[in-house]
Amino acid sequence: MIDLGYSLSRRFPDPPQTDYGRADVRALRHDLFCGDVYLADTQKDQELSTAWGWVPVLDFAWALCDIVERLDRDPQGSRSARRQQAELDFTESADRMLFERRFGWVDVTADWVPLEEPPLTFNHAALRREARDFLHDLVADLTDMHEGLGDNPIIWDLLSRFPRV
Repeated sequence: MIDLGYSLSRRFPDPPQTDYGRADVRALRHDLFCGDVYLADTQKDQELSTAWGWVPVLDFAWALCDIVERLDRDPQGSRSARRQQAELDFTESADRMLFERRFGWVDVTADWVPLEEPPLTFNHAALRREARDFLHDLVADLTDMHEGLGDNPIIWDLLSRFPRV
């Protein structure tokens, strides 16, 4: 079972004068909603998480949805033995999360995890579903907290690109 989550940082609050309804892509992806994120396999009790406090959580959710789609470009889909790789690099850091799909399974590792630790392994379809659910739930939370965010056309476009599965 996949668990995706986040916490917003108190050390890096959003600027109080922010107009969330007019925030551009750069602000939404890199300047706002900083905190930490985690990706966990609850059956194996294994987790990849950040503890830096400055990860843009909306960007993480957005990038994760992009990566899951990028890993699905092989026409053979889950029957493909060819490895497909992608990485999520964190702003302001050299750290990366690495994704590798083979057949219908995705291995997820990170630069900051010891090499002897096994990767998290998820079914691709389940990871797609959970990534999209996480994005929609995160946007709903952020919209409740920040007036005008729900009126931002970039958010509308984002949610329409990655509808719930």
